[in-house]
Amino acid sequence: MLKEVMIGNVKVETPLGLAPLAGVTDVSFRKLCREHGAGMVTTEMVSAKAIVYKNRNTFALMKTTEDEHPAAIQLFGSEPEALSEAVKMIEDRPFDIIDFNMGCPVPKVVKNKEGSALMTDLQAARLAISALVNSTKKPVTVKIRAGFDRDHINAVEVARLAEECGVSAITVHGRTREQYYSGKADLNIIREVKKAVSVPVFGNGDVTDGPSAKKMLNETGCDGIVIGRGAMGNPWVFEQIKYYLQTGKELPPPSQEEVFNMIITHAKMLCDENGESMGIRQMRTHAACYVKGFRCAAKIRGKMNHIETLEELKALFS
Repeated sequence: MLKEVMIGNVKVETPLGLAPLAGVTDVSFRKLCREHGAGMVTTEMVSAKAIVYKNRNTFALMKTTEDEHPAAIQLFGSEPEALSEAVKMIEDRPFDIIDFNMGCPVPKVVKNKEGSALMTDLQAARLAISALVNSTKKPVTVKIRAGFDRDHINAVEVARLAEECGVSAITVHGRTREQYYSGKADLNIIREVKKAVSVPVFGNGDVTDGPSAKKMLNETGCDGIVIGRGAMGNPWVFEQIKYYLQTGKELPPPSQEEVFNMIITHAKMLCDENGESMGIRQMRTHAACYVKGFRCAAKIRGKMNHIETLEELKALFS
């Protein structure tokens, strides 16, 4: 049910992607998701202004490796000049796609008239998107929500605007900014966007397994799916979905031993990337996601907060 998709000149053989998640979709996790079936990946959300100001931490977020392709960098901002300058500064970096965030619900982003706030100001959105499209040779995509709140469901209008500006694909999260991540994603709005534009449309929201992925595809007609929270601590979700779509059967979930082995593997990768001290600190968030639902989860989370070395982590999960 998943067919090859072209995003501009970039071929995505399996349009089943990892959505950006702050503090989660680092290089190591993106690699693991690719190994387990993700057809494309996206970096954590990066501030265009921070790129322009050459913020050291921001450049660390943009690191990409050869085995991630196709890979997108997701930018956020609202000032056309900053967006244009930022994308020119990173043009030669090994990203295949520039993704523009118009869906982030976080208050500090919205207060700056960025993220989902742009869905309330279509003129500002047009200027921002156009600045990106006109400043890079790479395909530009945009991620939006159903609308800002239930009284302003305007995803179709925003999607048409984005297509007019020259974007190569659109991702729609079926919730409003008002909802954050509560309630149900509205598949109807994703379907309406798909009908309204000719560029590929990716659905986002509530996909956690094969059946929910099939429901998304069947009810919206979307060209692909991107998964965020459903992949946290669960890089296996991509191969599970692919198997279900191909066979109609569900793969068994990974055993506790498999999960623990993955935690150790992931921790090693983080330590190799960032040094042991930083890698172990970063792994605390990931480990909490991996063990969610386990009877021992609370105990493990408590112990993780005191672990400082890779050997200590291995001892906990061996």
